[in-house]
Amino acid sequence: MNFDELKECPCGESDACYRQEVTKDIAIELCYGCGFQSNSIMVSGSEFYNEQIETLPEIYKELMSEDEDGKIWIPTHINIEDKGTVFAMGSNRNDWAWAGVKAIKDEEKGYKTDMSTIKYFKERDFIEALSYIQVIP
Repeated sequence: MNFDELKECPCGESDACYRQEVTKDIAIELCYGCGFQSNSIMVSGSEFYNEQIETLPEIYKELMSEDEDGKIWIPTHINIEDKGTVFAMGSNRNDWAWAGVKAIKDEEKGYKTDMSTIKYFKERDFIEALSYIQVIP
C-alpha cells in the first residue's frame, strides 16, 4: 500500500499519468499530459460521483469521460497559493482551454489571484499552463 507510479493515461496519449495509492481501496490519478484526474471511487452512480456532480462547473461536466474500467475522468483544478491557478475554461466540449492565472503578493491578504495575468493553453498543453504559473520549471 501507499505506492506511487507513472503509467499510461487511459484517456489521453500520455505516459505521464501519476497514480498514488491512498488506501488499499482508494487510488488517485492525475495525468500531467492531458490534465485530467480520477480516482477509484469516481464511478458513475457512486456517492462520491454524485457529490461531485452537484458542485462541478458545467464545463467540467461536459468534459467528463469514462475509461474502460468505469472510472470518470474530469479536468483537474490546481491552486497553489503563492504560484497561481490552472483550470479548464470554456463554453463547451469543442471550445475550451486550460487557463493559467498567476498569484501576486497582496500586503493585506497575502497572495491573491491576478486575473490580469490569465493566459490560455491548448487542450493538450496542461503542462505548459503549470509552467506558466511556475509550478514546474
